[in-house]
Amino acid sequence: MEPVRTCVGCRTRAPRSALLRVVTQDDTLIIDERAVLPGRGAWVHATRECMEAALRRRAFGRALRVSANVDTQTIENYPFGNKG
Repeated sequence: MEPVRTCVGCRTRAPRSALLRVVTQDDTLIIDERAVLPGRGAWVHATRECMEAALRRRAFGRALRVSANVDTQTIENYPFGNKG
C-alpha cells in the first residue's frame, strides 16, 4: 500500500506518487522531484491550480513550519505538465 499525503493547495489526499514534494533551503522553496532532500516537506499536485492556491493561501510556510517569508520564484517558474 502506497503512502498517502495531503496536497497543500487543494487539501485533498492523494498517493505520494501523484504529488510533488517541496522543501525549503535557505528560505527558498525547492521542488524535490526525487523526494530525497533532507528536512520537512510539503506535498502539492503538479498542477498550476494547486500551486497557485497554495501560494495564495501561504500554505507552504505553514506546512514547512518556517516563520520567515520564503522565496517562491522557483515554484512560480516550474514547468507544469499534465501530471496529476
